[in-house]
Amino acid sequence: MRFDKKELLLYAVTDRNWLGEETLAGQVEKAVKGGATFVQLREKELDGERFLEEAREIRELCRKYHVPFVVNDNVEIAVRSDADGVHVGQDDMEAGDVRDMLGMDKIVGVSVQTVEQAVLAQKRGADYLGVGAVFPTGSKEDACEVSHETLRGICEAVDIPVIAIGGIGAGNIGELFGSGICGIAVISAIFGKEDIEGAARELKRLAEEMCGV
Repeated sequence: MRFDKKELLLYAVTDRNWLGEETLAGQVEKAVKGGATFVQLREKELDGERFLEEAREIRELCRKYHVPFVVNDNVEIAVRSDADGVHVGQDDMEAGDVRDMLGMDKIVGVSVQTVEQAVLAQKRGADYLGVGAVFPTGSKEDACEVSHETLRGICEAVDIPVIAIGGIGAGNIGELFGSGICGIAVISAIFGKEDIEGAARELKRLAEEMCGV
């Protein structure tokens, strides 16, 4: 699937920590209605079949709203659910192997923390890069903080789109201005809010200002 880098503007990463009485699909729909332009399903709790069922449900939802949908880490679930692609970290399957399994028509995203990792990921077939954590975050316990200088260096070193992730919210997004990123990836700044749709709408507005869209 070919995608426009503008679709990376507000990249929503799911987290069931804030579900309460809601369903994950219900929360994702609110986020997309508010302006999320890309959705990543990040699932650490469900077994294989329940994960697959959830992936298929959210895939259909994203197609309804014409928003790209990728699965975090799990290539098998991505293939079986016919997701638009996969996002992998440095400790997951190597980008080139993911590309070999998915083919050229699917999206491959890679998390990186250094210029060297970024250049290698691009060489191995990544379509976009997620860089972070750019701010302290509680969403991922093993996240390494990446300086804004390194973020700019990564953006300058590669030709593929770069998004920032980690601790980003309405109060600090402006600090990323001029870094070269084309969007932000957020978790709690959308799904941890009582008004998910409203939070997404405000973040999209701020992301547009920050990226000069």
